Amino acid sequence: MTLMYLPKPMMDEKVCQLLQKHGSIANLYKAQKQELTEEEYIAFWVNFCELRINHDFEYFAYMYQTIEDGDTAEDIPFKLKRAQRAFLEILEDMRLSGEPIRAIVLKARQMGLSTEAQLYMEWIQSVHQKNWHSVICAHVKDSATNIRAMYDKVIENMPPVNGVKYTIAPFKQTQNIKIIPERGCRITIGSAEKPESVRGQNPKLAHFSEVAFYPDTTKKGTAQLIGSIVGSMKLIPLTVQIYESTANGVGDYFHTQWEKAKKGETVFRSVFLPWYFDERYSTPIEREYYYNHSGKREKGGLVEFILSMDEYERILFDNHPRCTLENIHWYRRKKSEMATDELMMQEYPSDDIEAFQDSGLPAFRAKHIEAMRSDCKNPLAIGNLEGDASPVVAKIQTAKRREILSNLRFIEDKEALSSLSSIDIKARHRKEKNRLRVWEYPDIETKVSNRYVVVFDPQKGISEKADFGVITVFDRYWMLYGGKPEVVAEWRGQIDKDITIWIAVQIAKFYNNALLVVESNTYDSDIKEDDNEFIFDTIAEYYDNLYSRTPADKIRDGIPAKYGFNTNKSTKPMVIANYVVMLREKGYIERNADALDEARVYEQKQNGSFGAKDGRHDDILMTRMIGCFICYELPPPAVITDEIKRTGRRMLGESSF
Repeated sequence: MTLMYLPKPMMDEKVCQLLQKHGSIANLYKAQKQELTEEEYIAFWVNFCELRINHDFEYFAYMYQTIEDGDTAEDIPFKLKRAQRAFLEILEDMRLSGEPIRAIVLKARQMGLSTEAQLYMEWIQSVHQKNWHSVICAHVKDSATNIRAMYDKVIENMPPVNGVKYTIAPFKQTQNIKIIPERGCRITIGSAEKPESVRGQNPKLAHFSEVAFYPDTTKKGTAQLIGSIVGSMKLIPLTVQIYESTANGVGDYFHTQWEKAKKGETVFRSVFLPWYFDERYSTPIEREYYYNHSGKREKGGLVEFILSMDEYERILFDNHPRCTLENIHWYRRKKSEMATDELMMQEYPSDDIEAFQDSGLPAFRAKHIEAMRSDCKNPLAIGNLEGDASPVVAKIQTAKRREILSNLRFIEDKEALSSLSSIDIKARHRKEKNRLRVWEYPDIETKVSNRYVVVFDPQKGISEKADFGVITVFDRYWMLYGGKPEVVAEWRGQIDKDITIWIAVQIAKFYNNALLVVESNTYDSDIKEDDNEFIFDTIAEYYDNLYSRTPADKIRDGIPAKYGFNTNKSTKPMVIANYVVMLREKGYIERNADALDEARVYEQKQNGSFGAKDGRHDDILMTRMIGCFICYELPPPAVITDEIKRTGRRMLGESSF
């Protein structure tokens, strides 16, 4: 009797239940009182195997699909490796549950997941569905050529399926489309370099390979290319969309879609398989020798190796159940060949953060940014402040300006708060736009000087793609006791700057007359100098706790105050360098994960300047960088008691630091 492992769904087949009951084909025939001849035995076995290929892709891959061995270039059966079996488990979970198969795969190098994705689709075409067309889009022409050669090899070497020998031929004399006539299935293969070759095919199966390396320009947008191919694909069983790639930095289409899938905001399953799923990445630990951190052999065995493990190796072993000591032994030796630890993590990532980290010229370390996420959470409330007059009247009714700050109250928008649970991220952002998000309300019980700081980075431009205006509130209370400043509220929207600045004043007033710091470059660049000063002078008539960059002694001498924090060649490197320290040392408490997302795509440009990756924003981040700098340069907060005589508020500015 031979033990045979079969997929669980196959056990619903009557023949499998009978075989399990009787233990063998011979016993089954005996129980049925039928004669088992050699011819009958062969026919039964062929029928059983053909039944099995409907349920068992791994069996079909080994028995029916031929690939080229990457090391020897010989033709070999497609035998799934450990990482490929893990990927298959996810694909099969979707197929068997009747879901459309949607996966975005972040892969380490040389794991064979691209090959598996293509041949899994070929299995659906060969066994499950007729007239089920596929598109495979590679990032470059050479990869597309290799895919075409692989498909030809598989079909040409495939034994008959259910008694039919399949063939593959060009479809209507086209170069990039082939057809399996016996199934009516077309296979279109092309590259992102020539997107016209894969458009308009109306496929049921689509595999996009190395998506992170697609040309993503105005004329050749990745989103537009993929949309033109699969935009009409229905969400029905046995349809497949797989995006697969190694990482190529953050902020691009692939990274954005990965983050959405990881958060559960799309129908796609996020699939990441770390380096240690590859069977090759394992080195035995000998009884008398092991490799030290320099990659050299050192006397000692298993115990000595365990005692020599550094913090990162212990984290790997403790937090990654499938990572063995032999895997870590290999990793240590391989790392000794790498120039930096970061390069090792990027080439052999243990999680998705390492895979994406620090490629390109990022301004901040990915691991420092990600360490801040544990403090992020949804706000307590979303809404807006209302006074006795709206900020809009500031433009047209001078007499009512004072009423803008009179009788301030927070009006909660419960619909916007409930939208936080929505998977439709665009709808959620629409409801949050032009709203104040509150993590902590202002403390009106404890009187503390220099407690709240409000930073306003005005909107730049008027188009939908322009940076938003952002107003962030920092609470410095815990700095009284050696703690950190904390983000407690944030407004983000796209309203004209001369209106939004009144909203910023309202928020500062609401938070116990906080110091209001306005990033003034937008006003300085968009408005004439006289008009710029007029805006701030107008605000100063109604709110006197404004940040000024004019030295206090000059103001006392009668020189007009220059309000706002001016981000220039001198101050911008300063706030960026300070924020590097804030992230590394967890120097403040961040509540909004969007700020950290912006930090991930903030980079140094080729000309040496800093800014967000093309197509991304840095408006939230700018308020954090300026705010963290101000919070640590201000005089420390102090509790105000009845015994302390309150003095007039002194002017705070760059000269005070």
